[in-house]
Amino acid sequence: MGLLDTVTSPDDLKALSLEQLEELSAEIRQLLVTKVSATGGHLGPNLGVVELTVALHYEFESPREPIVFDTSHQSYVHKILTGRAGQFDTLRKKGGLSGYTSRSESRHDWTESSHASAALSFADGLAKAKQLAGRGHEKVVAVVGDGALTGGMCWEALNNIAAADRNVVVIVNDNGRSYSPTIGGFANNLTRLRDQLAAIRIQPGYDEVMESGKKTLKSLGWVGERAFDALHALKEGVKYQVLPTEMFPELGMKYVGPVEGHDLKALTQALRYAHSYDGPLIIHVVTEKGHGFAPAVNDDADQMHSTGVIDPVTGESLAQSAPGWTAVFSEELLRAAHERDDIVGITAAMAGPTGLQPLADKFPERFFDVGIAEQHAITSAAGMAMGGLHPVVAIYSTFLNRGFDQLLMDVGLLRQAVTLVLDRSGVTGSDGASHNGVWDMSLTTMVPGIRVAAPRDPARLREEFREAIAVEDGPTVVRFPKGSVGDDIDAIERLAGGTDILAKPAHDDPDKVPDKVPDKVPDKVPDKVKVLLVAIGGFCADALRVADELSNDSLSLTVVDPRWVFPVSEELVSLTTSHDLVVVYEDGIARGGVGSAIAEAMSSAEIDVPVRHLAFPAVFPEHGSRSEVLSDYNLDPSSAARRIRAWAAAAPVR
Repeated sequence: MGLLDTVTSPDDLKALSLEQLEELSAEIRQLLVTKVSATGGHLGPNLGVVELTVALHYEFESPREPIVFDTSHQSYVHKILTGRAGQFDTLRKKGGLSGYTSRSESRHDWTESSHASAALSFADGLAKAKQLAGRGHEKVVAVVGDGALTGGMCWEALNNIAAADRNVVVIVNDNGRSYSPTIGGFANNLTRLRDQLAAIRIQPGYDEVMESGKKTLKSLGWVGERAFDALHALKEGVKYQVLPTEMFPELGMKYVGPVEGHDLKALTQALRYAHSYDGPLIIHVVTEKGHGFAPAVNDDADQMHSTGVIDPVTGESLAQSAPGWTAVFSEELLRAAHERDDIVGITAAMAGPTGLQPLADKFPERFFDVGIAEQHAITSAAGMAMGGLHPVVAIYSTFLNRGFDQLLMDVGLLRQAVTLVLDRSGVTGSDGASHNGVWDMSLTTMVPGIRVAAPRDPARLREEFREAIAVEDGPTVVRFPKGSVGDDIDAIERLAGGTDILAKPAHDDPDKVPDKVPDKVPDKVPDKVKVLLVAIGGFCADALRVADELSNDSLSLTVVDPRWVFPVSEELVSLTTSHDLVVVYEDGIARGGVGSAIAEAMSSAEIDVPVRHLAFPAVFPEHGSRSEVLSDYNLDPSSAARRIRAWAAAAPVR
């Protein structure tokens, strides 16, 4: 039985020696590689914080002293140490462990949102609550990455934390990256210190000094904890010959570091000091993303920030790859950039995942990574547009939430020609509640003058992106889902206003041969309920499956793709008048979504045709596969067909 089998709560760590903590860390690292390679997940970030998380739970008293993980994708080790090691086979699966901290899983988890730069504000609030409750002596710990510190919210929180005497311990987990390498002036300062720390290992004589020290201790018979302490003192003596002792004193907070993030002795000493210190302080911990797993460390792209199923030895992906939506967008953006020198790209620390890296490689002067700062990205884009450029801001759908005020007031109000490209719209699956992109259509359609496109296939993505960057009098949005892109879905007909007809009732198709010719024509053919199914984006393929399932029902179904879903076109509104029922099938929240916009447009035109919504209710969809999440909310094709059948049965025939 390994040490890991004896640890079911942080209390179990207290009885272990530092040597045993190192053994435990090695077991945890092996568990992570074995389990996450089978389920997929954030492997690199968690391998990088094994010793740090062990030391935090060794020195602090969770949950009495809260440990708040920023973003919390690096909380797997925390989950292991708080009794969830046996559940890692269910990681990111429906009903299983969340890939982030989750309040419903454990009293040791304080947050659930996986948006970066918020941990310091949570910690500030918790510390204020403790002070008012007479427990201000208790510590609150916030673990924040150097990448997250590029977000303005961190600095708003630090401004408050530094000005008070509350016991907030800020752990800066500095691995030089968010998803991509960290950028900006603050990052440059951290890089300087990180490089100086790394220089310890390569300065002349360092290895010889350490090896000589080991031999001397062995000859003296020093073993175990005594030898561990002596070697650590030797290492620290060398370190502080070359490293400064302060960073950013202007913050007005005590600074400790840099501390080697994989040296348990150094970590526990620094954290013990933090535990005894009265007031706020920063501990700068230098870690290596992917530490202990060579394929992750050697991965220059993202050091296995987030993986699918991989080989646990080689790190090679075992998932079958297929062209993705992001790749299609990336290719078209690069083509447009070759044709137009006013096209520029903006990302918030995710050049690779959002498809902007090829643009950055080809036109580095026209690419801007602003760090984890979506608000700044959008307003900066407005400024670029004012200066005669056409900015393309590529971010995940869920992260648009953070920049809504800037989209509304700095882009929309000023009618600036900025194109937002929203990757991972709709259901993202295993990343869960705060990553599902189900809010963007409800948010964007509130902005006066905005135009929103939802392409259904690769051809339409290219087409609608080109149409978006041709707009000069206001913002445009192009949204598409996560994952592989399917085949092109050709329209039967494109109406004059741009609406595509994807499927018509059989009687409208002169080439359609009935499956069976009736022996006798009835005296009267019953009227069929005429249904207009408006399919949005990636749901167009599902809508055609619905049409197939309902092909033998006593209803007349037409499937249309409006392509540009907002503002609602007069053409689409006019089309509703010839139907008995309108159903809008969208991968977003019903409230304020495309269906709501269509219903409002019909009401304004005094069209009294019932409108039904196949969309999410006002919920935060939990993690699970896309098909599982859609099934849970009756949005899969079979459930959609069943619901349309019931609505059609109750609809009045005109």
